[in-house]
Amino acid sequence: MFALDDELAQWETALPDVQGAERSKLLMALAWHLRQRDPARAQQLATEIVPLLALLPSDAALVQRARLHLITAEPAWLRGDLDTAFHYAEQALLLCDQAADSLPAAAAACRADACWVMAWASNDRGLSADGDDWLRQAAAAARVAADPMRIDIIDAASGICDAFSDGPAAQQRWRDRFSTDLHGVAPIAAGWISDFFGTCAFQRSEYGRAIGHLMLSFENALASGQIRRAIIVATNIGNGFTSLNAHESALEWMQRGLDLARPAGWPLSIGMCLMQTAETLRQLGQRDAAQSLLREALNTLAPLSGSRAYAVALEYQGDLALDLGNYAAALESFTRLAARGDALCQNDFQSSARRGQAHALSYLARADDALAAAQAALALARDHGDASSQIATLNVLADIHARHPLPGPEPMEAPNAVLHYLQLALEIAATIEGYTVPGALLDAAAREYAAIGDYQRAYTIALRANTARDQTHSKEATNRAIAMQVQYQTERAQTEGEHHRQLAAAEAQRAEVLQQISATLEHLSAIGQEITAHLDAAAVFRALDRHVHGLLDATHFSIFLLQPDGASLVCEFGIEADKPLPRVRIAADDPNANTARCLRERREILVELDDEDVTPNLIPGTLPTQSLLFAPLRVGERVLGVMTVQSLLARAYGERERLIFRTLCAYGAIALDNASAYRQVAATQEQLLDKNLELEQAYQALEEVSLTDQLTGLRNRRFFLQNVDADVAMSLRGYDAGLHRELNECDLHAAKDLVFFMVDLDHFKEVNDRYGHAAGDSILVQMQERLREVFRESDYVIRWGGEEFLVLARATHRDEAPGVAERMRRAVAERDFTLPDGVRLSKTCSIGFACFPFLPSQPRLLSWSQVVELADQGLYIAKRSGRNAWAALYSTDATRADGVFPRLMQQLDQAVTDGEVRLVSNLTGPLVLVGERRRIGLSSDLELN
Repeated sequence: MFALDDELAQWETALPDVQGAERSKLLMALAWHLRQRDPARAQQLATEIVPLLALLPSDAALVQRARLHLITAEPAWLRGDLDTAFHYAEQALLLCDQAADSLPAAAAACRADACWVMAWASNDRGLSADGDDWLRQAAAAARVAADPMRIDIIDAASGICDAFSDGPAAQQRWRDRFSTDLHGVAPIAAGWISDFFGTCAFQRSEYGRAIGHLMLSFENALASGQIRRAIIVATNIGNGFTSLNAHESALEWMQRGLDLARPAGWPLSIGMCLMQTAETLRQLGQRDAAQSLLREALNTLAPLSGSRAYAVALEYQGDLALDLGNYAAALESFTRLAARGDALCQNDFQSSARRGQAHALSYLARADDALAAAQAALALARDHGDASSQIATLNVLADIHARHPLPGPEPMEAPNAVLHYLQLALEIAATIEGYTVPGALLDAAAREYAAIGDYQRAYTIALRANTARDQTHSKEATNRAIAMQVQYQTERAQTEGEHHRQLAAAEAQRAEVLQQISATLEHLSAIGQEITAHLDAAAVFRALDRHVHGLLDATHFSIFLLQPDGASLVCEFGIEADKPLPRVRIAADDPNANTARCLRERREILVELDDEDVTPNLIPGTLPTQSLLFAPLRVGERVLGVMTVQSLLARAYGERERLIFRTLCAYGAIALDNASAYRQVAATQEQLLDKNLELEQAYQALEEVSLTDQLTGLRNRRFFLQNVDADVAMSLRGYDAGLHRELNECDLHAAKDLVFFMVDLDHFKEVNDRYGHAAGDSILVQMQERLREVFRESDYVIRWGGEEFLVLARATHRDEAPGVAERMRRAVAERDFTLPDGVRLSKTCSIGFACFPFLPSQPRLLSWSQVVELADQGLYIAKRSGRNAWAALYSTDATRADGVFPRLMQQLDQAVTDGEVRLVSNLTGPLVLVGERRRIGLSSDLELN
């Protein structure tokens, strides 16, 4: 039914090598699982499949033809063409029925998928009863096919639909079907089950729990190509954060959904993201922006006016009209919503519509009608156990009685009707786990008690209102921290996924190193998830100890914490050779202890000893280690202590290991600081805000580390990949402008090209072999200084790997590139490098460059990554032709667009001969064009070497 991205990658790799019936099978798998990822390519593959069906037995061909209909039906449903979707899904059902006798399992699985499409298309048309019936048929077909994953997915989807109609009844019906323990459940099915639990938690107003379930569902949907589901879940997560008043996180998730929806062009998905964003902006008081987005959402959803999404948009439109004081418009919106809620048989709309009608009718001076509508809303909310709706409706009833002279309810357990309803609202609010009673609700109760002369109780409730506001502010700060952590973890997961994809295409000799980096990143990601979950210092110590030994050679590992008086450090945790260390105390001003020195200087200290050296300041009873690494535990400007790792091996900690250790120290400092803050719950609000700021700064510091090469201080590949697309887009906009208007002289000379320079130090390995890695590192540091001298501050200078650098010259004219390359060559060749021992060493470099766009008349012909490949081609021409040189490939008027990149990569000598490409170089002799050339690997990973 759905497949993970890794599976698609394997099929894509295998496709060129298979023919005949096996190729038909592989093409069908790819087309089916690209139906949401890339509908256009799915259709292209489907066209290739049709003539191959003749190679299959007739009954198998029937099932395959049915699935081809579904590959057309599902994209039609997604783009809102429901008639087309129904037509092709019905055709698929007829073919499945014809194949049912000879191929019962395959036909039943295909029938389940056809019913699935029919169900969602029915829901988008507003036929929720039909949608439920189609889901039941899909479940029955999946059971005939004996397909447990399809059964789980379809049952979970049915549970989600039931939850929207009647939350408590749905939870009662499905509670024995699914378990919250998803261990052993297939990941894709686990995603749908998590969605069900998240929807149920949402209906119970347990927003924090709902978000936890839905985040798992979102990641699963993305990884399995369920783009529509990912969009829906992203907006639901945003809705959950809105309900928790974490509006920044809400807008971030809604933007994430919109970023998926707009490229797809699916009207329901786009409209849903727009309206949810509008609702969050409304709650933030940005009413004009909300009105604009909501208007766009309703226009986008107009062809799908029977859908649940359109009903939600009507609700938001009514709420916005109330905020704007346009009560007639609000009444109209809520009346339309009531009709849609009744048609969809969904309680949340039925209740909120009547509540909104009551609010609008009250302001329109129709008191009796308002009271009747509010009482109907309250009855619906009570029937379905919707606590949030009950509180909101009781607020409206209190407001109606405050505004109009109406008889009170019977029985009335308060001095007046207003207080009666406010007290009921407060009682219900107290039953919601994690719910903070709004200060406005408490203020209203305080005012009413003051109005009847009960000042003591009014004062008590007013104090509760102040406390509630303080709790709300604290909760908002906590939610911002949670949202920041979630974003960091999501980006980390995306980076790891990209790393694995690039790993498959890397050269064989780099495979082992890249696998080690992948394992390191997985460990670091686990640390970020595990340590931040602990608020107990002992648990943090154990987690750090476990991961230190998993990532580094660590005979000795200990953590020293600064004492409150600032005068000494105490070893709060220490392990050496699997044995605990004593609780040693070291004076902070001890001139001989590296631990105290690290604390005072607030910097990392690496001590490397030779075999004959004696470990300085050896603590009695500990081993004589040869490599000692110390780093401060810092949070912002504060130092909490020092962490040290030591090895019996000499030179055990290179740059990669030091970066890992810094990351561990950063996580450890944050976790220990959080544990300390947790013990000080009586701290003031100002202290809590300061601590959150420090936490944010620490995360920013980690992000900065992940974007920077630690040896040279240059940016790394991850930084480059995060920024290159924006510069490419700007360059393309400059070229697109010339297509829509006549260019003037200024336009013709505008610097709108991007030039990619690949710079490589010649014979660099000899430096490491002869003088050692410290000498090589020194040359690389000096090399970055020369790069910065030649290139502008606005250019991206990237440590690409080893002795190789990539420079992106932004907003540059392509004719200026040779001059820049020559300056760079001379900056290296004409000045000696100075090694740490004072020896002067002469080095040269080779440079290759290429311009984007490669062919100005067709700026989108080659991607930026292909242009980087051409720059790499130039580099290797310079290398093969003698080094200390630069070379570049330029397009000409004779360049043929069709297949130009493969020709330049595989038949460059012929392309030069034919005049398709102009080869530019500082060399005057013949250039060597033919030879083995490695392909560079582009990766968005954090570089660890």
